[in-house]
Amino acid sequence: MIKTSPGFLLRSGCAALALAAGFASPMAFAHRHVHYLGQAVIVEPPPPRVEVMGDPPHRGYVFVNGYWRWVDGRHVWVPGHWTAPRRGYYWHPHIWVHERHGWRLREGYWARR
Repeated sequence: MIKTSPGFLLRSGCAALALAAGFASPMAFAHRHVHYLGQAVIVEPPPPRVEVMGDPPHRGYVFVNGYWRWVDGRHVWVPGHWTAPRRGYYWHPHIWVHERHGWRLREGYWARR
């Protein structure tokens, strides 16, 4: 018969829990950049508008597409614009996501390449 101390069992249990958390952490943090604006709305956003970008004001500028924002009970178009790039990053656009309780706007953000 192998004897084990209560301290050994506690340490083993903690080690197993830490190992399991380590495997789960990539899933838990997969959407760490997700930031929703406002509450869910039941009215689906219209399709994006076609925008004329024109020439960038400076070489290398990035065009941030327009998007629909929920304001005072209706969708309002926010026009796109040119912006200075961020070295080592790319622009991840605003997007509407359909969830159980309706539609939610996920705010755009700069993400590392």
